[in-house]
Amino acid sequence: MTITPIDPYVRVRGASEHNLRNVDVDLPRDSMVVFTGVSGSGKSSLAFGTVYAEAQRRYFESVAPYARRLLQQVGAPHVQEITGLPPAVALQQRRGAATSRSSVGTITTLSNLLRILYSRAGDYPRGADHLAAEAFSPNTVAGACPRCHGLGVVHDVTEELLVPDPSLSIREGAIAAWPGAWQGANLRSIVMGLDIDVDKPWERLRKKDRDWLLFTDEQPSVWIEPEEGRVDHAYYGKFWSARKHVMHVLSDSKSERMRERALKFVVDAPCSQCHGSGLRPEALAVTFAGLSIAELNQQSFTRLIELLRPFTELPEETNEVAVRICTDLVARVQVLLDLGLGYLSLGRSSTTLSPGEAQRLRIATQLRSGLFGVVYVLDEPSAGLHPADAEPLLDVLDRLKAAGNSLFVVEHDMDVVRRADWVVDIGPGAGEAGGHVLYSGPVEGLEDVAGSVTSDHLFGRAEPVVHELREPQGWLELRDVTRHNLRELSVDVPLCVLTAVTGVSGSGKSSLVSVLSEDPEAVDSFDRLVLVDQRPIGRTPRSNLATYTGLFDAVRKVYAATDAARKRRYGAGRFSFNVAEGRCETCDGEGFVSVELLFLPGTYAPCPTCHGARYNDETLEITYRGKNIADVLGLSVDEAAEFLADVPAAARSLQTLREVGLGYLRLGQPATELSGGEAQRIKLATELQRAHRGHALYLLDEPTSGLHPADTALLMRQLHQLVDAGNTVVLVEHDLDVVAGADWVIDLGPGGGDAGGQVVASGPPAEIATADGSVTAPYLARRLAQV
Repeated sequence: MTITPIDPYVRVRGASEHNLRNVDVDLPRDSMVVFTGVSGSGKSSLAFGTVYAEAQRRYFESVAPYARRLLQQVGAPHVQEITGLPPAVALQQRRGAATSRSSVGTITTLSNLLRILYSRAGDYPRGADHLAAEAFSPNTVAGACPRCHGLGVVHDVTEELLVPDPSLSIREGAIAAWPGAWQGANLRSIVMGLDIDVDKPWERLRKKDRDWLLFTDEQPSVWIEPEEGRVDHAYYGKFWSARKHVMHVLSDSKSERMRERALKFVVDAPCSQCHGSGLRPEALAVTFAGLSIAELNQQSFTRLIELLRPFTELPEETNEVAVRICTDLVARVQVLLDLGLGYLSLGRSSTTLSPGEAQRLRIATQLRSGLFGVVYVLDEPSAGLHPADAEPLLDVLDRLKAAGNSLFVVEHDMDVVRRADWVVDIGPGAGEAGGHVLYSGPVEGLEDVAGSVTSDHLFGRAEPVVHELREPQGWLELRDVTRHNLRELSVDVPLCVLTAVTGVSGSGKSSLVSVLSEDPEAVDSFDRLVLVDQRPIGRTPRSNLATYTGLFDAVRKVYAATDAARKRRYGAGRFSFNVAEGRCETCDGEGFVSVELLFLPGTYAPCPTCHGARYNDETLEITYRGKNIADVLGLSVDEAAEFLADVPAAARSLQTLREVGLGYLRLGQPATELSGGEAQRIKLATELQRAHRGHALYLLDEPTSGLHPADTALLMRQLHQLVDAGNTVVLVEHDLDVVAGADWVIDLGPGGGDAGGQVVASGPPAEIATADGSVTAPYLARRLAQV
């Protein structure tokens, strides 16, 4: 009997997803395969858009048709054939779920175990009924606090907002939240009828009266006598406290103006009934290890293990259920500690997590799942990580591979590439200039590949970004800063230089930069303050590169100025796909329509009327140099720079976009398709294109995240030019090339969470490299030695 050997490769043939050019490539299984190339070269199109999408499509074909409707399905990729493909799991970079009900505990599923622990092994008050596990969840009817409905937060008013100036009397308008005009006068008359002095300063009224006027739910009716100049007849007036009036406006008023005014008096405050936990009192009364489940949820993972470890053994007084659950919890949490996430807690909202933190949480969950023979497709797992955090992450990935799985990793970090078994380099450029496999094989073989930008950076041939070290021209003094894990921190931030803020994940870097962005002294010290973050430039496909930067305004004016447009009396608005007169009526200017396929995944198809052009036929009849307005939106930045070279307003925008490495993006590329790094560079380019004078402070949060080293070099040259022009640049950064090339470094730590929040060292990079107690120091010293 002859046994046919199993093909050890995933073989891709004819991949043409996005900018891939009919790609054929073989990817070894049971290996760590890294996909490299400049930003926009086609790495993600091959790894996620082709390999993962095809694995998902095959899986969904095996699922019952009815169940398919309940799953988030991906479309079929543009590929001729893929053989040898196992089931796949995608671990992508994405921001925390946009819901306050999602937390670290729900992402990792550790909350489920904790609820069972409290239900089955918690210490109940004497005489209390046993509670099911769901009673310990704020997301269930059984567990949610009745006042805040499980959110832990309520929208409420405060006396400081309702009465901004307590020196005023009620007649003078002390209760600012009350309505004006006749209604305000009516309420004053009612208060007088209740024997409260409306002419005495608010701060001199009895506290009992003040609280009643602002917060009572009582609505007594008071007989009001005729009043000269106001009403000529007596009537019963109904009292409204300030809070009741504000809440009534917010819930019932149809006037947007009145609602906006009422919102000025409302703040989000912890629920007074559940103290922010979102749970019913019955659940909060149950304890384990002396703590309620709400208190245990707030402990860092490092502290959580210390609390639970004593229960992993079985002394006589310990419940066997507690032993089994605590043993499992300790093992799962230990993986999170290994990934450098010991500073997080189960109760931490997912909306506050960085993409890197969220992805590491999902990796830890997969490691404990025990799957075998799976392809894990990862999206830049090292992005946003300090080198000290990247090392344990790579160890965890090695454990996933050793368990019998394959790792297909999109990555820009050259240290991660060196750890790979196999590298697939896509390029040579981005967008239309990319989409080809330049090399596929063992890492060392990439050294001899001509035209590979990755090869130049991996093997030390790339030209470094060099500049003279600049001296600070003054200092911005921050004193006794307390925010998140920053506790009474004091630091001097140098002016007119480029400063890198470093430290391990959770050390307080982003908190420090956010303080800078809000500090009154910082604002007063500069002519402008520019915060450039990775939040999307828009949340719908209608927002795109051209509209955000403002260059589309210049393009529309060009079309409106053509002879054909002027003859038809078309203004610039005619060429906006958001205006009814010029856009396609079928798709309302979207360019596509949604198609529901019942048991198959819903999909989007080009509009049958405009075929994706977004505009109606009459608008598309207007051309400039042989192209209509839809053709221009289809151009890449590089192509548009040539086409619009003689349109100054557009040319300036396009040039700055090219200078930050975004020449491959299409002008009409929807904001929803852009990565956080691309969105951040678009914001920076938009700022750079403006002609500014004076001294500006630029604050950037991990600007090189998701960038190939070649793109990082482009970006850093731009930032150094900003400093040379007399501005101050402060950026949070992990990239050692960037840190080594900075003028000044502020290193925070020494650890993350409660172990961080302090300035470990501050000074030029060479000084930081020798600083005692700095986790950054040895990595920076190694990098400086290579220069």
